Amino acid sequence: MGFVEALLLALALCVDSLVVSTTTAFREKMPWRQGVLMAIIFGLCQGAFPLLGALIGDVARSFIEAVDHWVAFGLLAFVGGRMLLEGIKGGNDNDKATKSGLTLGTFFLLGVATSIDAFAVGIGLGLQETLTQVLWIVLIIGLVTLCVSLLGVYLGKRKVPVPERTATIIAGLVLIGLGVKILLEHLL
Repeated sequence: MGFVEALLLALALCVDSLVVSTTTAFREKMPWRQGVLMAIIFGLCQGAFPLLGALIGDVARSFIEAVDHWVAFGLLAFVGGRMLLEGIKGGNDNDKATKSGLTLGTFFLLGVATSIDAFAVGIGLGLQETLTQVLWIVLIIGLVTLCVSLLGVYLGKRKVPVPERTATIIAGLVLIGLGVKILLEHLL
C-alpha cells in the first residue's frame, strides 16, 4: 500500500473521531488542553487497533494465504458498507457517548468506540502487508487521526457543524474502493 492509499485509509477511518471530537467540543465548554488530550487519545487508539488487528492477520496469513485477498476485501467491504449504510440512514450512536462527563476514562471509551472499525481493517492489513509496512500505515493512521481530531475540537469550539452523513458516506466508499483494489490486484 502506497502513501496515498494509506492516507485515504486513515482519512476514512478517522471520520468517527472527527464527528465525536467536534460534537464533544461543541456540547461541552472544553478547554484546549482537554481537546488536545482527547485528540492524542483518539490518535493512539486509532493507531493501536489496526496494529492489533494486523498482528492477528499476520498470524492467520499462513493458514488462509490462498484466500487472504478475499478476506481483506470482505473486511474492508463490510466496514465500508456499514459506514455507507450508516451515512445513508443518518443515524450514529456517537451522540449518546458524548453526553457523559469529560474524564480521561470517557476519552478512552470514546477512543475505543471510534476505533473498532480500524481493528477489522487491521486484520486485512496484516494479511496483505509486511509488519514493517503495517507500522508505517499505523503511524499515518494515528497522526492523521490526531490532526483530524484537533480539527474537530477547533470546529466544535467555533460551533461549526460537520456534515456527518456526507463524511460517513465518502469514508464508506473509500474503504469499499480499497477492498476492491486489493481484490482486483490479486485476481488480475
